[in-house]
Amino acid sequence: MRNQIAAANWKMNLTYQQGEALLDEILKAKVELADHQHAVFAVPFPYLIMAQTKLSARKNYAAAAQNCSDQPAGAYTGEVSAEMLKSINIGYCVLGHSERREYFSEHNQSLAVKTQRCLELGITPIFCCGEPLSIREVDAQESYVEAQLKESLFHFSAEDISKIVIAYEPIWAIGTGKTATSAQAQEMHACIRRQLKEKYGQQVADAIPILYGGSVKAGNAKELFSSPDVDGGLVGGASLVAADFIKIIQALK
Repeated sequence: MRNQIAAANWKMNLTYQQGEALLDEILKAKVELADHQHAVFAVPFPYLIMAQTKLSARKNYAAAAQNCSDQPAGAYTGEVSAEMLKSINIGYCVLGHSERREYFSEHNQSLAVKTQRCLELGITPIFCCGEPLSIREVDAQESYVEAQLKESLFHFSAEDISKIVIAYEPIWAIGTGKTATSAQAQEMHACIRRQLKEKYGQQVADAIPILYGGSVKAGNAKELFSSPDVDGGLVGGASLVAADFIKIIQALK
């Protein structure tokens, strides 16, 4: 079975003390993960060492960064490089989240470089893609997402693309309370997998986890994750509530 992943994205929320308490409460539940199941926590940069220390002792629990620079080092005040993440043993990095694209003008070419930086250092990119409401309304979501994948990922070898996790985010469903139906999520996940198959073949396409991101909650996670091409979720608000995120982890296939 493909890896199934419950990925928490804390975004710019919680104080250090609140974040520590949240992780402690989640870990106290002692949810045991199968070999193919993973719980990943994308926390703010100042909390990474704390999170990594707490999570590394548990099987298939890991800390993730929410972003990294497309530069290896230098005079880039305020930026954090993939090399820095590697030096504190961070194994995952979220790239291209819709909020980064919208608020910080991140584009597909820059994300291609960031993905390369992570792959070179053995950090697993969680690459985000997805369409805004205006694209969905004209039924152009498949070609829109295909362009994101082609411009950022499809130059990689089959070996490298197999090391990437993809997160599909219908932007119209992020933080709005709206959620794609399980049928809508499955339709787009199947489309992404079909695009991967056309580029890399069935075996590679079948192996790549594709997460759903867009108002995943404790109450809808099991239904969403039950879809054959949905391999878990990238979870925002619900990941800030221990009881909710515990249920989301338990909803993994």
